[in-house]
Amino acid sequence: MSSLMRWEPFRDIATLRDRMERVFNELPGRGDEGLTAGAWVPPVDVYETNDAIVLKADLPNMKENDVDISVEGNTLTIKGERKRDKEVEERNYYRVERYYGAFTRTFTLPPTVDHAKIEATFSRGVLKISLPKREESKPRQIKVKVQSNGN
Repeated sequence: MSSLMRWEPFRDIATLRDRMERVFNELPGRGDEGLTAGAWVPPVDVYETNDAIVLKADLPNMKENDVDISVEGNTLTIKGERKRDKEVEERNYYRVERYYGAFTRTFTLPPTVDHAKIEATFSRGVLKISLPKREESKPRQIKVKVQSNGN
């Protein structure tokens, strides 16, 4: 006689997640040491409006003077470093999941960007770079004239 077992899908998902974390933490350069320095790539959203292309980067716990933005040719480069808090000694941590260290992000700019008008703002840990479009590349509305055939 077989016994019925209760199926608990969330337990299976949690078990799978734990196994995957163990596999990734065993990779060279990972684990607690790999998570604390040198592996950080801040996430960036890129979107387009009628007037500009906009990049937004999440840079938590950083200040505007920790970030360097440069444009060379058609390449935009964002560099910086997120430093670890020194108020807690490393040996006192149980787990480290936030990334720290230097980062570099590069983006190829389309020819429609007006390099002279690029602006960057930094507020509440979010860097926003506005890449205005050249006037000639902005979409414009063309009015269609209806001609009567005279018939």
